[in-house]
Amino acid sequence: MELGEGGPPAGSDHIGETSRPAGRVVRVLPDVVGIDREFDYVVPRAWEDDGRAERLDVGTMVRVQLSGRRVAGWVTAVDVEPTVGVRLVPLAKLSGMGPSRELIDLAGWASWRWAGRRVPFLRAASPERMVAAAPRRRPPPMVPAGPRDVFDEAFDHGIATIRVAPADDGFEVALAACRRGDALIVAADARRARHLAVALRRAGITVALAPDDWAVAAGGATVVGTRSAAWMPMPELAAVVVIDEHDERLKEERTPAWHARDVVLERARRAAVPAVLISPAPSLEALRAGPLLRRERSRERDDWPIVDVLDRRDDDPVKAGPFAERLRLHLPDDKRIVCVLNRTGRARLLACGACGELVRTEDGSSIMRLDGDELVSTNGAERRPVVCICGSTSLKTLRVGVERAGEELAALIGEPVDEVTATSEGDPSTRVVIGTEAVLHRVAHADVVAFLDLDQELLAVRQRAAEQAFSMLAHAARLTGGRSRGGRIVVQTRQPDHEVIAAARKGDPAIVAIAERNRRQALALPPYGTQVALSGAGAAELVDAFGTVDGVQLRGPVEERWLIRAARLEPVLDRLAEIPRPAARVRVEVDPLRI
Repeated sequence: MELGEGGPPAGSDHIGETSRPAGRVVRVLPDVVGIDREFDYVVPRAWEDDGRAERLDVGTMVRVQLSGRRVAGWVTAVDVEPTVGVRLVPLAKLSGMGPSRELIDLAGWASWRWAGRRVPFLRAASPERMVAAAPRRRPPPMVPAGPRDVFDEAFDHGIATIRVAPADDGFEVALAACRRGDALIVAADARRARHLAVALRRAGITVALAPDDWAVAAGGATVVGTRSAAWMPMPELAAVVVIDEHDERLKEERTPAWHARDVVLERARRAAVPAVLISPAPSLEALRAGPLLRRERSRERDDWPIVDVLDRRDDDPVKAGPFAERLRLHLPDDKRIVCVLNRTGRARLLACGACGELVRTEDGSSIMRLDGDELVSTNGAERRPVVCICGSTSLKTLRVGVERAGEELAALIGEPVDEVTATSEGDPSTRVVIGTEAVLHRVAHADVVAFLDLDQELLAVRQRAAEQAFSMLAHAARLTGGRSRGGRIVVQTRQPDHEVIAAARKGDPAIVAIAERNRRQALALPPYGTQVALSGAGAAELVDAFGTVDGVQLRGPVEERWLIRAARLEPVLDRLAEIPRPAARVRVEVDPLRI
């Protein structure tokens, strides 16, 4: 490092005068992911004269000299006692407002919680365009109180979860939060967040839509947005709401893979304000966070659509093709229809041509896949020749892609069919649409949603397969509306008695929650245990450095991935925070959703 650059609080290679610097000293975290160290800089005297020094506070964004170049950074401490014997260079530029002191502290917690660096969190908490000062806030409007309902009562519990109708847009709970003051409202879907922001503004509430309205939020407002809204400034936070807390889009895919639900719950805890999570299919994490509030069972059932199950166990797996013989009867000619076929990255299913059952292990607990010239169970523990338990050797791989299924569907109904996948562009325009799970997020309304192969989800080799499959059905129910509106879901399956299908038919998400709770408790899986996945070129080096920790198990490598398991999160994260990261890339994912 060059002579005269700021020095970190502990350990410095700077050489300079032993005299104290002339001026205030601040500590800065550079916006460089690989460093994650703070350095000391002196405030220029000119800033004292022109008033810029008065704007310096924890979180202020500046530019500094570091290793011969100018980089952005955040002030993490002011009026610092400098390291003796180090000549400090001045700050180069005052850029503008940045994260509040509260968010700086929260970023430190989040870097521990998700075993990552602070920089990505501070970037999320910073404005996309520099803000010199927050606008002066207008007097907040009075939100009419009205009669108290279940949403108002939910905020009396500190943290609570409400099981709502699939079509619930979150407006009522958001309005209840705004009655308490500035609310932080996080939704999984960008379209829903925008609609909610418009609805609240029409109700007379000052709303900052994340991330564009960062300056408005900094001045004081109710914040509405998707995952990034969790890091918006909230000087007078009064309540927190998470809409569709079960939705996986609330979890960041990049490292550090943080979850917006957990960030805002921690924010609420630190600010001592209530938080409410709403979902038609609450996750086990939400159910453990606080009491569950729900509607009467009769209302809850009516808010779910009718579910028609087409049992394919008796279909000829060789001749039947991708559609059940009765499917055409469930696709009316005058209705908007969405068909879902999730093919990407799913296990191949084998069906017996004689008995029609899926090919399973001898105890029936797991499906089997074809691996060369033999059948192998999903966990690799059981192998046998290519023969069904019934003795038949006539097996068929059940796997049809969206493109082929779309062609056959168009021939079946006699009209064009649009295809939608995650990479598709533009909105579908045909009456009948087919696609992967992405189609559920690209279509605003449907009369009928048909799952052409739900077994791919029910039997996927993932720890949360049942929870994720039920989440898809809940999203389909949002498109169709409840049975009073004529909403309908059609499911093709060879698992008609599965708890996911039973829960959808009865409009009772508790059926899945109870089954999932019992499974995960028995296996000590999250949220009843902790898992951390390590992968990437530097994973092996990090595993070696991790060593042995009491109560922590290390498994792997399996497909170049290691898995750390423990009963509690703290010892794993504490150890990861202690050891240096290797130079090679490592992906660390705490409690991954898809494993």
